Amino acid sequence: MLTVSRPKRIAVKVKKAAERMIRKQHPWVFDHSIVKQNKAGKAGDLAMIYDQQRNKLLAIGLYDPDSPIRIKLLHFKESASIDESWFQRKIATAYEKRRPLFETDTNSYRLIHGENDGLPALVADVYADVLVLKLYAAIWLPYLEALLPILNIVSQTNCIVLRLSRNLQSSSPSWQDGQVLYGNLAKENVQFKEHGLLFSANVIKGHKTGYFLDHRHNRKKIRMWAKGKSVLDVFAYAGGFSVHALAGGAKQVISLDVSAQALAMAKQNVQLNHLEAKHETLAIDAFEGMENLARENRKFNMVIVDPPAFAKRATEIDRALKSYARLTRLAVPLVAPNGILLMASCSSRVSATAFFESVLKQLQLTGRPFQELQRTFHDVDHPIGFPEGAYLKSIYFRLSQGGKAAILAGEKEKLSA
Repeated sequence: MLTVSRPKRIAVKVKKAAERMIRKQHPWVFDHSIVKQNKAGKAGDLAMIYDQQRNKLLAIGLYDPDSPIRIKLLHFKESASIDESWFQRKIATAYEKRRPLFETDTNSYRLIHGENDGLPALVADVYADVLVLKLYAAIWLPYLEALLPILNIVSQTNCIVLRLSRNLQSSSPSWQDGQVLYGNLAKENVQFKEHGLLFSANVIKGHKTGYFLDHRHNRKKIRMWAKGKSVLDVFAYAGGFSVHALAGGAKQVISLDVSAQALAMAKQNVQLNHLEAKHETLAIDAFEGMENLARENRKFNMVIVDPPAFAKRATEIDRALKSYARLTRLAVPLVAPNGILLMASCSSRVSATAFFESVLKQLQLTGRPFQELQRTFHDVDHPIGFPEGAYLKSIYFRLSQGGKAAILAGEKEKLSA
């Protein structure tokens, strides 16, 4: 089933500007940067990139004819055989970076974080004894036979599930999203631990690989601060922040999300930890739900706003920043005096600087005194290997009493968005 035609080698030369980026070990070569190649390529063929002046090898990458990022780079400066031994070293190195997590009563983590671990367009998440391999490009299909046993041995899992990006689901009919590649999967919902708490991930049908692991460190922080607090978890999805807040002793937690299906998962995760007595859910659009709560004069000691990515391309950045600004304005009146506000962004197109400036500006406009507590970024299993690999940023505030209530009123807020 895993037999795929063996990749061939393609000799490639690129523009001088692209050569400079390759020397900095940037992992992407765009189609418009290629000035010469000796043959046409298929997905997964090895692209050997040589410099124009001395014909010296600069890097080795995987050729992707279906993407404007035409070559995704694996290896730099010197020749190498991209074989089982090479993959073994690469995956073992990634595993070692995650080792500190294994001392925290956690058995869920990202083993491979794409380009940031030197394996572009490939993600591997571990949930207890199940590994979910997500492919974002067909370049990896010729290498699955070599990768699977290595991933299995390094991760010490019993089952490997294949997940495919939307473009691959339609373009690779021989492979199925949710296909079990190795071992036996007893059930779709896999139970795992995060800092001692129980969660469940649907590894066959769940979003991404089944769960969002990247906010683990922020969820732990919320847990530490939650004792005796009322908490509003906006864009709650499967209730990661909600469960941690309840486990930390929160007196009340509301999980708000537009998806009833997501909130069902949140309820399940709360029940796994026997914390349901103090948990409520609101199935409603986040913006509308926050407006309603403000209209009811509801206040919370902690408000968490962790929306999905608002900008997946450059043309969406301005709109994304307006959405973050609007969310900040909506969140402020919901925070009780001396309460904590957490604002987060997972939009890679929006820089941390732009996101933080947007949030800070809106807080200042409210006139409400505040103290910035902390900024956080990626957890240890989501390393950053190149500038575009940095996507997650969060900022914590403590808000005092006061503020310009008028600019936060629902109708005026809509007009200013």
